[in-house]
Amino acid sequence: MANLKIALAQLNYKVGDFERNTAKIADVLFEAKQNKTDLVVFSELSVCGYSPDDLLDYPWFIEKCEQSLEAVAMACDGIAAIVGGVMRNPGKGRQLQNVCCFIHDGKIDHIIPKTLLPTYDVFNERRYFEPGNQPQVIEYKGTKIGIAICEDLWDIYNDFEYLQHPGEDLVTLGAEIIINPSASPFHIGKQSLRNRVFAGQASRFGVPVLYCNQVGVHTELLFDGSSRAINATGEVAAQLPSFDESVVYLHYKEGEFIAEKSVPLETDDIALLHQSLVFGIRDYFSKMGFKSATFGASGGIDSAVIQALATEALGANNVHPVLMPSMYSSDHSINDALELSRRLDNSSITLPIEDIYNSTIKTLKPIFKNLPFSLAEENLQARTRAVLLMGISNKFGYILLNTSNKSEMSVGYSTLYGDLCGALSPIGDVYKTQVYALAKYINRNQELIPKNIIEKAPSAELRPGQKDQDSLPPYEVLDEILKNYIELKRGRDEIITLGYEPSTVDKVIALVNGSEYKRYQAPPILRVSSKAFGKGRVMPLVGKY
Repeated sequence: MANLKIALAQLNYKVGDFERNTAKIADVLFEAKQNKTDLVVFSELSVCGYSPDDLLDYPWFIEKCEQSLEAVAMACDGIAAIVGGVMRNPGKGRQLQNVCCFIHDGKIDHIIPKTLLPTYDVFNERRYFEPGNQPQVIEYKGTKIGIAICEDLWDIYNDFEYLQHPGEDLVTLGAEIIINPSASPFHIGKQSLRNRVFAGQASRFGVPVLYCNQVGVHTELLFDGSSRAINATGEVAAQLPSFDESVVYLHYKEGEFIAEKSVPLETDDIALLHQSLVFGIRDYFSKMGFKSATFGASGGIDSAVIQALATEALGANNVHPVLMPSMYSSDHSINDALELSRRLDNSSITLPIEDIYNSTIKTLKPIFKNLPFSLAEENLQARTRAVLLMGISNKFGYILLNTSNKSEMSVGYSTLYGDLCGALSPIGDVYKTQVYALAKYINRNQELIPKNIIEKAPSAELRPGQKDQDSLPPYEVLDEILKNYIELKRGRDEIITLGYEPSTVDKVIALVNGSEYKRYQAPPILRVSSKAFGKGRVMPLVGKY
């Protein structure tokens, strides 16, 4: 039985940055050759990044992609590589194909188009690509290798057993290894899903599986890597770290993978959530060319968690909280915000808004007349703060972070052109109950977030004595109803059968549906759940539902 030394390379690509991406690939190939490696495996669409979306409509983009694949081929002198990219379709159907190229000794030996093109949630590959229909097994140095692109659809074939799994075709053709180059975005629960899928498929087909995922942020999508090698028994032979570029060397010997190193993967959901958000902020800023962040610091739990995450991601000197107290801000909120900045070593700014707010109310007096205080006056406070934050952002180049959580985003408890402003929403896919759990996790080694911020009742402090739960169910109840409606896609009647009050369910669903127009104008939200607001949940603005 043949022996192979294989490098599994999970890298952080940038969409459309062909020079950067090919340089990364070439560096790994050079190192692998020094280590006498036979084959290097890279992830799906590695030369162009995943997903390019409508950049695929531009001919120059396709030309650069094909040129980059040829450039990688030139670097494969004396070594083989599996590299992902986009190529023009030589047959009928759509003009493009999502392919993996098997490259050896300076030339592309085999082109393997992706067979399963996802069209669910954040994926829409059939918009651009023509699927392949001819499975291929490549014999290299005495080992027969099958390539099946993209892990995400493998689980669908577990659910729809009447469909033939692509692995079956490859094994029928004699594959001894199945290699799975992937672009698999992260969400909480994905690790256990992958464990189940890959262990099940390796055992089912009796062949080892090599899964290579990319790392990085692309718009709202987080790619965690977490690549792995699984032997035919379903046992994991090697794991690569989550949210970190890494290359691991494997020996394929006597039908099994033996790894030179491996790392345990984090399994705790809150630890993974924390890790993903810190990474998401850092990589988003890096790829966008941003350095420093600002946001409104209220002394509340959401802005406190944002401040701690951003400080860890960007460094204390690059995080600039702005405290903007009004006549309704409590002394303890002001003091809590200042204490948090002291503990995190951030240089905070305090800008009272009472004079600006009163001036605005005075200007509007001829129109508002003697109408009673209402939501309009509350929202003017949030919009006053947004004006100040954007002024600071423009003057100093600080990027505004949105501090809204998913519970608020869901039910419309965020002000358009006010606290909904921002270039990035780090916790817009994190429910309020998860925000509290994150705060406790951040404090796991020392109390960075003051205890009072975590323990006090949440409030927007836009009117005297205001509390969130004056108009909302307790967050423990609200979040569960929201999860059932948004993530699990359960309807009103089904949620009520779970034991929730019909009037509460009706109110929550009405708030979610009635706030869709706001979310269309929200900043990009880092996706950490299986169903986030954004490109993965597209609802009509005008409709009855």
